[in-house]
Amino acid sequence: MSLLITGGTGYIGSHTVVELQTLASSHAEEQDIVIVDDLSNSSTKVLDRIKKITNKAVTFIKADVCDYDAMNTVFKQHNIQAVIHFAGHKAVGESNEKPLSYYHNNVSGTVNLLRVMEQHNVKKLVFSSSATVYGDNVSPLNESMSTSATNPYGQTKLMVEHILFDLAKSDSSWSIACLRYFNPIGAHNSGLIGENPNGIPNNLLPYVAQVAVGRLAQLQVFGDDYDTVDGTGVRDYIHVVDLAQGHVKALQNLDKISGCKAINLGTGNGTSVLEIVNTFKEISQQDIPYKIVPRRAGDLAMVYANADLANELLGWKATRNLYTMIEDTWRWQSENPHGF
Repeated sequence: MSLLITGGTGYIGSHTVVELQTLASSHAEEQDIVIVDDLSNSSTKVLDRIKKITNKAVTFIKADVCDYDAMNTVFKQHNIQAVIHFAGHKAVGESNEKPLSYYHNNVSGTVNLLRVMEQHNVKKLVFSSSATVYGDNVSPLNESMSTSATNPYGQTKLMVEHILFDLAKSDSSWSIACLRYFNPIGAHNSGLIGENPNGIPNNLLPYVAQVAVGRLAQLQVFGDDYDTVDGTGVRDYIHVVDLAQGHVKALQNLDKISGCKAINLGTGNGTSVLEIVNTFKEISQQDIPYKIVPRRAGDLAMVYANADLANELLGWKATRNLYTMIEDTWRWQSENPHGF
């Protein structure tokens, strides 16, 4: 099967490619993986790392999913049979500052990809959605809940979900898995690939890791007066390899999905910011200076998943614990203090 991975040199995309390559090797299957990425938030050095881990090269094409002609050429030149769609901007804060960029890249880019897929009669898709589509619902969050969004990034994910549900309703030959995932952290246990954000990190773990390695002076903790175990925000952190394996399971089970299905990928457990910081200090044996600052507008006290549907439908369950997540994060960051 020829498989297209958009955004495949990014954090979650690269780990998913590794899992797909590893699976193909263990089953002696030839699987042509084609990565399309515009490299706006990633590096081609990832490709060398993937090859080092898996002993297999992948086909890489530098292109923007918003470019119809470029995407059409990819489908013409490669026998694409299914798509895992990661490509998209993903920083909540930046989305408030650059909403047009987010709507263009995330929504228009996906519509463009879908048009090309339809043109080539490719109707199997795994879409990278987000728990942000649950808005301010009370956790644990499940797929039957109403959806909403509180920022442009979340709106783009929600808009794409609406488009995918409408598309599947109009044409029952589509099989689409919308994977709503929670807070990916960790890295491949080889230490060769991990989260490598451009500039100052937007997510907690790479920020903590860069403080631990000396790249950043201190962490800002947004609020310590929530109704949680220690007053700091609680989130559902999931190991990126568990998440990658969830994408593989979704791809393998697309034939069971008629239309479009939303599926949570999370652990079902919540961890506070200070629990993360203290565990990171224990594992890294480094000081993590932090400062308590006011809450951010729109932040919720607790966000965690009900992931029962993924287990029932895909046979998937997160298996890696918090200690492993942080241990792998620290291995990646300490061995690659400046990223790739």
